[in-house]
Amino acid sequence: MAGLKYLTGFGSEFASEDPRCPGALPEGQNNPQVCPYGLYAEQLSGSAFTCPRPTNKRSWLYRILPSVRHKPFTPMKCEDLTESWNEVEPDPNQLRWLPFTIPKASEKKVDFVAGLHTVCGAGDSKSRNGIAIHVYACNTSMIDSCFQNSDGDFLIVPQQGEILITTEFGKMMVEPNEICVIQQGMRFTVDVFGETRGYILEVYGAHFELPDLGPIGANGLANPRDFLVPVAWYEDRQVNGYTIVNKYQGKLFSCQQDFSPFNVVAWHGNYTPYKYNLESFMVINCVAFDHADPSIFTVLTAKSTRPGVAIADFVIFPPRWGVADRTFRPPYYHRNCMSEFMGLIKGHYEAKEEGFQPGGGSLHSMMTPHGPDAECFEKNSTAVLKPERVAEGTMAFMFESSFSMAVTKWGLETCQRLDKSYYKCWEPLKSHFNPNWKPTNK
Repeated sequence: MAGLKYLTGFGSEFASEDPRCPGALPEGQNNPQVCPYGLYAEQLSGSAFTCPRPTNKRSWLYRILPSVRHKPFTPMKCEDLTESWNEVEPDPNQLRWLPFTIPKASEKKVDFVAGLHTVCGAGDSKSRNGIAIHVYACNTSMIDSCFQNSDGDFLIVPQQGEILITTEFGKMMVEPNEICVIQQGMRFTVDVFGETRGYILEVYGAHFELPDLGPIGANGLANPRDFLVPVAWYEDRQVNGYTIVNKYQGKLFSCQQDFSPFNVVAWHGNYTPYKYNLESFMVINCVAFDHADPSIFTVLTAKSTRPGVAIADFVIFPPRWGVADRTFRPPYYHRNCMSEFMGLIKGHYEAKEEGFQPGGGSLHSMMTPHGPDAECFEKNSTAVLKPERVAEGTMAFMFESSFSMAVTKWGLETCQRLDKSYYKCWEPLKSHFNPNWKPTNK
């Protein structure tokens, strides 16, 4: 979008100042006695002060007024945003949701915060170890209000409608087939341009990072240079009752102040919001036989303290070439010690071309079996294997977690989008067992 500028790279040290105030960044130190232009210096820390340098996350913000100047926080109604994982009894079944409903503006105006709904999750924000999966469905922009998540990071996946996100660091336009990450404590507001829907992966106690590449080498998957960071932009605006909404320990609180929080004239550091276009993902795939594990499609990971085990992975299934020989090419039947929530941004998912729709979702819980439906199995068991494009015009994704996730009451009951016939897609599977089978030369 015209007027929006970005810095490139992932995890880098950046410096940016609004061109209207050249020299706003102090030289030679972070916290001078008097900042240029009479600004206040404020540090935003995303890690402990004593973290090793490679994992130390912080940025310095130079702002017109510090964020501390606000009225006290008071509780506000959470609606369907929750961290209560015991609202309903556990359900180990395969679950699938039809596209989540977007409210009509003619009936009720709903902004991003009011349109947040928690589908499932696990863990605890107070102990800084956990995950939550939300959807957002809204139809109007946030007005004189912003959101701050004190519990964790938001990975936002738009599915319908572009969103203009204004942050303390600058502005980002994020469209379907792009993602953005708003890290813990960063304030932001969301403008929409009609009916808007998407998915959110929230993690407590860890930040998203690029996965290790191992034997792949230096290049492949998501490359650091393709991530975009906003440049500094400020507004010096007095507001009669600007609202800060704070998600804290799974609850919502609000406070009032009389100025816009987006008054950062300059900033520098490595703790920033960022966005990424999923079309930039460099796919690694099978070129001989068999089927790679879905981990080969990981875009971002939030690591746990156990080596090789993630609190959450963000995985995509992008358009690619399928060339594996002597192989059942779609995803294999599977039981897993991870929880897998899938969403669809556009198109049709190769393993379930009917029923799994853009704007909907599915959850295959820990050790619950899942895999291609009967139609997909029969078609691909007899297909002539030749090089072909897979998932052309589609984009499915997966939020995978080592946590055993609980589904909320909203997800199971209130939203009324649960597809109770999901299990039937496997019922036509039949036995092909032949005790007299003999191997052939082929």
